[in-house]
Amino acid sequence: MATTAELFEEPFVADEYIERLVWRTPGGGSRGGAEAFDPKRLLEEFVNHIQELQIMDERIQRKVEKLEQQCQKEAKEFAKKVQELQKSNQVAFQHFQELDEHISYVATKVCHLGDQLEGVNIPRQRAVEAQKLMKYFNEFLDGELKSDVFTNSEKIKEAADIIQKLHLIAQELPFDRFSEVKSKIASKYHDLECQLIQEFTSAQRRGEISRMREVAAVLLHFKGYSHCVDVYIKQCQEGAYLRNDIFEDAAILCQRVNKQVGDIFSNPETVLAKLIQNVFEIKLQSFVKDQLEECRKCDAEQYLKNLYDLYTRTTNLSSKLMEFNLGTDKQTFLSKLIKSIFISYLENYIEMETDYLKSRSAMILHRYYDSKNHQKRSIGTGGIQDLKERIRQRTNITLGPSIDTHGETFLSQEVVVNLLQETKQAFERCHRLSDPSDLPRNAFRIFTILVEFLCIEHIDYALETGLAGIPSSDSKSANLYFLDVVQQANTIFHLFDKQFNDHLMPLISSSPKLSECLQKKKEIIEQMEMKLDTGIDRTLNCMIGQMKHILAAEQKKTDFKPEDTNNVMMQYTNACVKVCAYVRKQVEKIKNSMDGKNVDTVLMELGVRFHRLIYEHLQQYSYSCMGGMLAICDVAEYRKCAKDFKIPLVLQLFDTLHALFNLLVVAPDNLKQVCSGEQLANLDKNILHSFVQLRGDYRSARLARHFS
Repeated sequence: MATTAELFEEPFVADEYIERLVWRTPGGGSRGGAEAFDPKRLLEEFVNHIQELQIMDERIQRKVEKLEQQCQKEAKEFAKKVQELQKSNQVAFQHFQELDEHISYVATKVCHLGDQLEGVNIPRQRAVEAQKLMKYFNEFLDGELKSDVFTNSEKIKEAADIIQKLHLIAQELPFDRFSEVKSKIASKYHDLECQLIQEFTSAQRRGEISRMREVAAVLLHFKGYSHCVDVYIKQCQEGAYLRNDIFEDAAILCQRVNKQVGDIFSNPETVLAKLIQNVFEIKLQSFVKDQLEECRKCDAEQYLKNLYDLYTRTTNLSSKLMEFNLGTDKQTFLSKLIKSIFISYLENYIEMETDYLKSRSAMILHRYYDSKNHQKRSIGTGGIQDLKERIRQRTNITLGPSIDTHGETFLSQEVVVNLLQETKQAFERCHRLSDPSDLPRNAFRIFTILVEFLCIEHIDYALETGLAGIPSSDSKSANLYFLDVVQQANTIFHLFDKQFNDHLMPLISSSPKLSECLQKKKEIIEQMEMKLDTGIDRTLNCMIGQMKHILAAEQKKTDFKPEDTNNVMMQYTNACVKVCAYVRKQVEKIKNSMDGKNVDTVLMELGVRFHRLIYEHLQQYSYSCMGGMLAICDVAEYRKCAKDFKIPLVLQLFDTLHALFNLLVVAPDNLKQVCSGEQLANLDKNILHSFVQLRGDYRSARLARHFS
């Protein structure tokens, strides 16, 4: 069994256990070992070993049963012991409850006894205190203060408490019998009050916060407590304004006091609010007055700039002070302080602003026209002027002499930028300085000034002058500079529209003035667009007139009936060359002068008029066969020029015109076929007939028979 026990090594593995058993048995090894393999002997060893294991199992089982019995016995004993402990615990808990009830009973008795003792002690203390006060009162009656509390300067706190109580008592005494003693008490009250304030002042200069707190607590019950606060505020400001920026100094001062005042006074928010009120009503108000009064009457620009700057810096300071505890409604408190400083300046602010803006805008325009050596002419209004305008729009007849402006548009982006900059600053000041209820109305007044000087006095005047400078359509030499006016007017109005959206809209967006401003802007736009349309229309007429002069001067009757057909070069005529060059120049100018859909609209109108001109012009001539070829070359060049317009309708018109001129050269037998082609099939037969009539051989019977 000992040998078997040695085989049970941890960790136990059955396969390894069998292997160890085999190798320990003689003859149990492999045939290659020292002894030959003996299966019978190995089987015998296995049988014996199994028997030993069975015997070992029985022993172990008996031992386990014995241990289980012992464990059950001990468990019963432990349960019994636990029950006994629970009973003991219940007894102890019952004793604890009894003790707790007894303690509560004793405590109740002690509290009752304490109340009784206090009820006896308080009257006794009051009596003792009353006796002491009567003793001190007798000293005032005798006129000689002998008590140490009045003669010892170190006991000023106790003396202050006594004199404050005596002062209250003296207020109730009849004046006729106790006038003298009341006077002495009042005098001592005043002396102690002065001593305490002096002590507080000295402690503040020494920086002794604890002593300041102690004295302030004593003075709290005296009438001179407010004077103590005044002294503190005054000394806080000594040496506080050493920089050039009084607003920054004030912010630093209030921040420093805010950290200190809670350690000294029992009502720190009241003291801090009084300091801020003192700073605003004395320091800031005096500073603002000095800055504004000296330029109020002599320099409006500097006055407005100073007012805006000072008000902004004051409100910024107020925003910083909002972080401090100043009581319940600190927003209203600070707003009233700001209003008390600026109320006299803000009452008439908008009148000062509008007067300055008008004079400044007028000066900017006056300087500009002076630099051009131009004397502004008055633009007439009323019935006659309106009638002239309507006649001019409907008939393009110029009423009155044309003005030679020498190509000057009388529009300046520099002037516009200056006017917009002045207005922008006015809007910013208006936003900051106007009362919220007056803001939309004030902003509208500034807007009307901008409209008056920028839109009417500058842009509208330039348009009127430009219209008056457009020559008649039959003028032989025309400076068509009105397109430059259009270009600059568009650029300027974009700037005007940007300022309207960026600076005016935020000020009026939530008020009834919004619709009024939009309506006024709409009227200005419509008025200017009407004049721009009129000027562009008259300019296009002048362009067509110039083309007519070129054609009349350059086009010869022999161009389309050459006498020597053998020497004719297949090229376009000189008139065509000059007209196309002129048209290309005008197309480029229109593209540079306008933007968006306006370019296509104007080019379409010019293209249609250009087509009509060429159509009517070429119908004045009679064409030989070679002349028809030359005319087709001209029309092809006109069509090439029309491609620069990049307008489908214009190109289609010239394509049709080119097809019509093919009727001049096609063989008579093919006329019907050509007329029924895609480009000519939809045209009126009278138009086709009119072009066929331009052929030199039209009167021949053969041609008439084929076309009929």
